[in-house]
Amino acid sequence: MALKQKTIDLKMRMKDALKGGGSKAIEKQKAIGKLTARERILAILDPKSFHEYDLFVEHAAKDFDMDKKYLPGDGVITGTGTIMSKPVCIYAQDFTVAGGSLGWMHAKKITKIMDHAMKLKVPIIGINDSGGARIQEGVNSLAGYGEIFYRNTKASGMIPQISVILGPCAGGAVYSPALTDFVFVVDNISKMFITGPEVIKTVLGEEISMEKLGGAKVHAETTGNAHFYAESEQECFDQIKQLISFIPWNNKRKAMSFPKKQPKSKAYNIESIIPTDPSTPYDVRDVIKAISDDSEFLEVQELFAANIVIGYARLQGETVAFVANQPLVLAGVLDVDSSDKAARFIRYCDSFNIPIVTLVDLPGYLPGIDQEHAGVIRHGAKVLYAYSEATVPKITLILRKAYGGGYIAMCSHHLRADFVMAWPTAEIAVMGPEGAANIIFRKEIATAENPDEMRKQKVDEYRTKFANPYVAAAYGYIDAVIEPFETRKKLIHALEISANKTEEALDKKHGVPPF
Repeated sequence: MALKQKTIDLKMRMKDALKGGGSKAIEKQKAIGKLTARERILAILDPKSFHEYDLFVEHAAKDFDMDKKYLPGDGVITGTGTIMSKPVCIYAQDFTVAGGSLGWMHAKKITKIMDHAMKLKVPIIGINDSGGARIQEGVNSLAGYGEIFYRNTKASGMIPQISVILGPCAGGAVYSPALTDFVFVVDNISKMFITGPEVIKTVLGEEISMEKLGGAKVHAETTGNAHFYAESEQECFDQIKQLISFIPWNNKRKAMSFPKKQPKSKAYNIESIIPTDPSTPYDVRDVIKAISDDSEFLEVQELFAANIVIGYARLQGETVAFVANQPLVLAGVLDVDSSDKAARFIRYCDSFNIPIVTLVDLPGYLPGIDQEHAGVIRHGAKVLYAYSEATVPKITLILRKAYGGGYIAMCSHHLRADFVMAWPTAEIAVMGPEGAANIIFRKEIATAENPDEMRKQKVDEYRTKFANPYVAAAYGYIDAVIEPFETRKKLIHALEISANKTEEALDKKHGVPPF
């Protein structure tokens, strides 16, 4: 009888805790198009796979009448579950309970599940929806954030860390997502900023809305703080599941294998993608889709620094990372933002054993006073560092232009690419034929009876002599010049034979990248 009574008591306590902030707070949450914290977890995980922990944790604050308040689960839900039958750890801040504010026990629940993720070597997914630090708990709230940041750093490169911003994320709270691998945002729901509009108005006298200051579009397009942008929460959850299918569960494993599929060649004919005119732009994503299994490509940071394309695809059922110049945007040049975008992605892929295929078509680094003053030297060096440091299989294909420092930076043999191939359309030189001819043949052009005709002749002469793949191939800098239709076959072969590649680590603690 005692057991039965205790069981009834347990069920009543669970029922009370599962109510969160109560029906009114939940209705308010739903009225602005947001799911509850528990609904979000269940939408991401496999059906019936969620196991919750620390349901009965309560806050320990006593000041400002906090000792009289009951906050179910202290405003955060934590537990484990599966995605595609593979285990993950997950937590979700519950805005219906004290605005999801972070106090000491709230933070302890998060750090505990993060510790589990590191011990179990599984991904950690954090859903952020919080008003920030719980002011009533003072320095204990700040200590809680510090403990989370420390674990974000320790977990980096060991397990995938995914942050989902589904509400406000302000002040110190923003640094946890910034330390994680992938940040997901949803239009009109996600808000991230260090200081809110009211503070900016008070201090600087400037007025701006929360959406324009730190909304989803801002972080997806302008700041680059977000990696995936969605129109709805459900679309966001689908993106998370798609990403999870491409990446390994930890740094000691490889990503899951899938059944092999051929590209959709009718939709993406690789031989007709590149225009005949070398100055005409095209969408490099069409090349990736013409190569990839089922022409599937998951682009990362699609809206930010669009002059470079990064993302995941599969070749013969195995995950491959693509880094590609995008001729549609700024002719595919490297600049401050695209260098940061590529370098971070390369380092992530190297940490998690994902081979990197680089598609090259760029005239070099972006010139200009703004870029120079923004530190393009330092930012551009990040790409050089990331490629040089990476030990995963690195395969490079030069499609068209590869000029100057851009040729070196985009994973040339000089940065220890394992295989470098080129299409016959490739132009590899110190600079473009027009600029080179103007410098080398300046006197001949200036003294010619018809300077324009002479310039055209000298441009053609330079292009014939240098702006092709054969000079580089003669020095062994290009391993093979291939026809476009051979691309998929050649890449698959190169990846297969370099799958067990090993490199000896140098005797040092770590390098110092140009942060």
